[in-house]
Amino acid sequence: MSSLSSISDKILVVDDSPDNVFLIKTILEEEGYTVITAENGTLALERITESPCDLVLLDLMMPVMDGYEVTKRIRGNAELPFIPILLITAHDSPNVAHGLDLGADDFIRKPVTVDELMARVRSLLRLKHSIDERDEIARQREDFVSRLTHDLRTPLVAADRMLDLFQQGALGALSPQMLEVMVIMARSNSNLLAMVNTLLEVYRFEAGRKTLAFQPVNLKQLLEEVAGELTPLAVDKKLVINLDVAKLSTITMTGDRLELHRLFTNLVGNAIKFTDIGAITIGITSTEDAYINISVADTGQGITSEELLILFERFRPGSHKRSGSGLGLYLSRRIVEAHQGTIQVNSEVGKGSVFLVSLPIKQ
Repeated sequence: MSSLSSISDKILVVDDSPDNVFLIKTILEEEGYTVITAENGTLALERITESPCDLVLLDLMMPVMDGYEVTKRIRGNAELPFIPILLITAHDSPNVAHGLDLGADDFIRKPVTVDELMARVRSLLRLKHSIDERDEIARQREDFVSRLTHDLRTPLVAADRMLDLFQQGALGALSPQMLEVMVIMARSNSNLLAMVNTLLEVYRFEAGRKTLAFQPVNLKQLLEEVAGELTPLAVDKKLVINLDVAKLSTITMTGDRLELHRLFTNLVGNAIKFTDIGAITIGITSTEDAYINISVADTGQGITSEELLILFERFRPGSHKRSGSGLGLYLSRRIVEAHQGTIQVNSEVGKGSVFLVSLPIKQ
């Protein structure tokens, strides 16, 4: 038995036959398990909602709500933890496979034997404990990274402000060599701070702690703002940012303005980062099905077909030397999905890439 299980495992037995319930309950309690019962599917779902159990022994054939429907509803409830389901069926029942397809984990035929019943119960409880341990480790890891990332921001922000004061000469004149070093340090600190902020946002999304503030957003205005903020980066590389948004000046969508700003800053920033010659073009088009499409096109190096397959996965940086942590596009995808939209990319090596974001105008 797993170390996570400090008390006896709780098993729910669901059967409309009192004799079957009494037999199975007696067998399980003699082995030290805590047993609760339900005489029909509706009552079983109420029991599980009130207090999730570690295993469900479920009769397939019951009046009102059969075992198939109970299985379907348990597996369809995203708020429930994983609960193994052991189907109990008569020997002449031909459709056990349907129950397994709906999400049940195993089955046993009546009349049950003690040895077979206990072997299957122990097997499914081992599965339950294994998954619980995996999920707990994942939660602890995410909580650790979230806390660590949050704590890292404080010294990085402080260093950013101090380096800015040095560059401004507020703490005394600097020699040209010292100023050059300060500029390099400030740039590196800024990059690290941006990475930490991205990591923190990723874990907020994954931990379900991200709350979006939906409000009317003028996308033309937002994209002009993003383009203006990133123009100095483009100018440094002798690139041009073209904004093809004039025709849609009045279109407003419902969204989280801060997160949409983060999304398009990332997409346009990436386009600048991976483009050495040419331009970045930002465009907006509306559709007849109440969606708005925003494209970010570049004339950069393009993306290989192999990289396209994993482009939006977490911690999957590209093979280029300028590739970052592999979190930016993953976070972009999470932001788009939180707005009930889609993001895709078309690219040809040596000719550039086009990222297309499609967002509903209203949530």
